[in-house]
Amino acid sequence: MLFLLAGVLAIAGTGTQPDEAKELLIIAAADFASAALAWLLPWRRWPRYSPLLLCLPALVTLAFSTWAFGGFATGTGPFFVLLFAWLGLHFPPWAIAVMIPPAAVAYIAPLVVTHQPPVVISSAVILLPIVAGVAALIANQVAHLREAREQIHQIERWRAALTAMLAHDVRSPLTSVQLALGTLRTDDRRLSPGRKEAIIEAALRQTARINRLAAGLLDLDRVDIRGALKLDLQQVRLRHAVDNAIGYLNAEDVVIKINPDLVLSADPQRLEQILVNLTANALRHGKLPVIISGEWTGEVVRIHVRDHGAGVPDSQLPYLFARFNNIRTSAGSVGLGLWIVHELVRAHGGDVSYGHANPGARFTVTMPVTPPSNAT
Repeated sequence: MLFLLAGVLAIAGTGTQPDEAKELLIIAAADFASAALAWLLPWRRWPRYSPLLLCLPALVTLAFSTWAFGGFATGTGPFFVLLFAWLGLHFPPWAIAVMIPPAAVAYIAPLVVTHQPPVVISSAVILLPIVAGVAALIANQVAHLREAREQIHQIERWRAALTAMLAHDVRSPLTSVQLALGTLRTDDRRLSPGRKEAIIEAALRQTARINRLAAGLLDLDRVDIRGALKLDLQQVRLRHAVDNAIGYLNAEDVVIKINPDLVLSADPQRLEQILVNLTANALRHGKLPVIISGEWTGEVVRIHVRDHGAGVPDSQLPYLFARFNNIRTSAGSVGLGLWIVHELVRAHGGDVSYGHANPGARFTVTMPVTPPSNAT
């Protein structure tokens, strides 16, 4: 479009400057030829920055225009601004810096050849920094807009995945509760007390699962917006917390290697959520057996959750605990589980890390026996 604009203006100039009609027609032909190249060449099949080559015919045409009209720089100055504005819209700042030297040559050389006075030549000291500054400002704003657009796309994608995950995770326990209530209503008199108690216990476990899901969403809001969690710290037996977490998942193939007497100070619900997220992650992405173990060392308790799958590639480790990561995720996961684990453990004054188990993945939660006083 810039080449077409320049060509049309050159054609229009032949009416007001008939003595320079030949030069104007040459400029128009060069602009139209460059416009055809810009339109027809298969840029999408070439390297990303290959359109920078279009700057070369543009600068050559601008240099010729300045020379042909006896060093009339003010006529070409606006087109230098437009050229660098185009650079700022489509290329990073380094491309702008690369184009400054050839632009300086294209601007100054015709002025020198046509023996323009020093005051005219020195105008490059003003024009070139201005065009470079305009391009840099545009490039900076475009970078911010692209980043914001990418964030919006990610949020929309994650929101759709989160909705699908919630529909799946809520439907399953609700179905179990519905079946339990239906059984109690229709077969209440024929059920033994033990069987009735088992059905009620299963329904309560599933309602607790729904409540845990809602609590997880609230945690996401609290951490993301308010930046802190309020913990209800109690003395918790780690083996009991693990048993409850496994009960939520209905996982019977998890091996537990924890001393029943191991106690730590933690928020029971948050601790169970940490264990549920790590265990669910191991069951979803790893291979059996999944082993949960715990040990007390000095002032800290270490909890290990290990699977025997392929593990996490080294290239993805820096993003493992990032929010909404796409690592080891499936269609039912949106990359929140490990991020929530990380935030919950940090709220307790601890840390969570990953290590290769050879084979498999091992996540280790390190929590102080007594959390720091600033834990809320």
